[in-house]
Amino acid sequence: MASKVSKDTLFECVKEVLAKKRSTFNETIDLQVCLKNYDPQKDKRFSGTV
Repeated sequence: MASKVSKDTLFECVKEVLAKKRSTFNETIDLQVCLKNYDPQKDKRFSGTV
């Protein structure tokens, strides 16, 4: 199942999650992105973290 999410939508959703609950501990949000026709062994342009 593949879908496209705009950058603005992603940022807005993350802002909403962070605004709803303030905690005394740090929260981690993991986002998994699958790139179509991308071989991480051959192409290193997208390697790393955000």
